Amino acid sequence: MTSFRGGSSSGAAKPRQHDRDARGGRGPRAGRPAHDPSRMTAYQALLAVHRDDAYANLVLPGLLREAGLFGRDAAFATELTYGTLRARGTLDKIIAVAADRDISRIDPPARDALRLGAYQVLHTRVPSHAAVASTVDLVHSVAPGAAGFANAVMRRIAERDLDTWLAQVAPSEQDDPVGHLAVTGNHPEWIVRAFREALGGDLAETAQLLSADNDRPEVHLCARPGRADAVELADAVGGQPGAFSPYAVYLGGGSPGELVEIKTGRAHVQDEGSQLVANALIEAPLEGSDERWLDLCAGPGGKAGLLAALAAQRGAHLTAVEVTEHRANMVANAVRGLPATVVCTDGRSVGSDRDLPEGGFDRVLVDAPCTGLGSLRRRPESRWRRQPSDLPPLTKLQRELIAAALRAVRPGGLVAYVTCSPHLVETQVSVTEAVRRSGMDVEFVDARQSLPAGMPGLGDGPTVQLWPHRHGTDAMFLALLRRRS
Repeated sequence: MTSFRGGSSSGAAKPRQHDRDARGGRGPRAGRPAHDPSRMTAYQALLAVHRDDAYANLVLPGLLREAGLFGRDAAFATELTYGTLRARGTLDKIIAVAADRDISRIDPPARDALRLGAYQVLHTRVPSHAAVASTVDLVHSVAPGAAGFANAVMRRIAERDLDTWLAQVAPSEQDDPVGHLAVTGNHPEWIVRAFREALGGDLAETAQLLSADNDRPEVHLCARPGRADAVELADAVGGQPGAFSPYAVYLGGGSPGELVEIKTGRAHVQDEGSQLVANALIEAPLEGSDERWLDLCAGPGGKAGLLAALAAQRGAHLTAVEVTEHRANMVANAVRGLPATVVCTDGRSVGSDRDLPEGGFDRVLVDAPCTGLGSLRRRPESRWRRQPSDLPPLTKLQRELIAAALRAVRPGGLVAYVTCSPHLVETQVSVTEAVRRSGMDVEFVDARQSLPAGMPGLGDGPTVQLWPHRHGTDAMFLALLRRRS
């Protein structure tokens, strides 16, 4: 039976409810058609992302339900939202030229509407005249005084195609290849440099990665071991079994949250890369006892759910740790009915918390907080939200959590260090520095041996970096460590 232990802890604030002024304000001009619900829903999603620091994948489903959008209308609103967020940096450069002013000098309501309009003109098959007219009407609803300005800007944008605009706003490929790729590939330059470094300096492969980041990702399901079979699940949901994880199912479309298999706990939504790195910890050979497993950073619960299901099959028990109460509740829901205990505490408290004794666990997962640069295709707004200044506090936390995991695991036991980022500072540097500082006898285990046989593009080991353009997964990093004494 799942149990929960922990005290109160404040969680992250939820996005504020959109007020009436942000929703609409005055209507369109007399004689002009009203804005359509799909575009207004996409606009509201952008507003929540840019004003409230919300994530589109969390806020958009509720907006779609509220607007009563289904089928093609919902798909159009989704494409506008995610496409605009992916291309925001480049769209802003184009809008700034067309407006003859810095993007920061455009009022936020008009700015988001112009981004939506520019995306339609430059990236979709919406006729230019329709994109211009609908954008002007949207601006008239959300920022009436800027309607004339929006009309002039949109008409200038529509005068050229995307390639012509890119030739004007992107740096020269010959003089500044990284800067050129950042603009044409819709990523901040610092992220392009980090990706290039992680790929060994290969700019051509970096371009492939950026392209994969800009593609709409498939939904991946995880068939819970002991509760569902991947092949049977694929047949039931109209998907197909994954390429690598024995539990993965690729879902072609639809709303996964509405699937009965999700509602009944037979499956959950989880990127195949996350499944692979969690399962690798369990597949790695271990001598001695193998009954006490620990997930040190368990929220929101995807990996904990998979580990707990595997624990049920192997006679093990999972302790899942999460520092914030609302995320601990999510973990408890994910492992309900499975042999797991959820502890609401700081994972760094190993040795001082009765639930986290030193040397008390056989296998430990550290899915550490990180920049999330490995999941930019699923959370495109993060590419513009994250900054290099985010790295120092995150890497400090990562090293501290690895150190805690090494204290928690018994001699001979295994630790898996996982991040959803390929940034070398968060991957190789964090783990090697944490091991160096630990003062313990620790060896790196070849993680490739715990991934499916024949899986391509895993590098030279002993650590593994997965990639969207190589494996179709998020860019998950995995290091396996054995504490020898």
